[in-house]
Amino acid sequence: MLSYQHLYHAGNAADVHKHAALALALDYLTRKPKPLTYLETHAGRGLYDLDAPEAVKTGEAAQGIARLRGGFPKDHPYLKALNAQPDRLYPGSPAIARALLRPEDKLHLAELHPQEYDALRSNLRDPRVTSYKQDGLALAQSLCPPTPRRGLMLVDPSYEIKADYAALPKWLAAITRKWNVGVVMIWYPILTSGAQAPMLRALQGDHTDALTHEVRFPPARDGHRMIGSGLFIVNPPYGLGPDLKRLSALFRAL
Repeated sequence: MLSYQHLYHAGNAADVHKHAALALALDYLTRKPKPLTYLETHAGRGLYDLDAPEAVKTGEAAQGIARLRGGFPKDHPYLKALNAQPDRLYPGSPAIARALLRPEDKLHLAELHPQEYDALRSNLRDPRVTSYKQDGLALAQSLCPPTPRRGLMLVDPSYEIKADYAALPKWLAAITRKWNVGVVMIWYPILTSGAQAPMLRALQGDHTDALTHEVRFPPARDGHRMIGSGLFIVNPPYGLGPDLKRLSALFRAL
């Protein structure tokens, strides 16, 4: 489905959770001198104008980054990525990765939506970045194991296609067979319907050493079905778990 555009939701509470965790993981990975690969299966446009009518209309950024930003320590890598952007431009995960990675690292970004893909290429002009107008899950299968072999993959579907919930566990099993050293971070919404629960049980059953981290927050508006954000992380960097517990405390303050 090509109707989803993240500009309506950029900077919401789920973005803050996902992007803060991503920044922490990349910070750990870049402490070693060896180069790494960053892959993203659903990249979006990379940068989002929070003054755009679409973002203002939903008010989700006001409930998310506007409320939560002040709760982060000044040395948090997420703030480093935020501060690397001009005012009112919110960095999506590709821009966060670009801000935190080094000259020797490589980024591979997939986006299938034509307008979002064009914006992604315009927003992330960088010799380290290769963008692909194709299905991200299929691209990941073709690139894994990547070169360099060290690295992280972010899987961030919109879940507008309900089949994604059933497809991801099988897809992840195939990826980890090909790339057993990669950090794979899957984001999922926590919905009032509980639609995410069977997928999570399947993931946890297949990957017993993986890390699951969830936060809860109030609905962005009346009738909004998302009440939290979850991450399922295979091969989490050492030390990430305690940092995510501190992130949980920030959300509990909401």
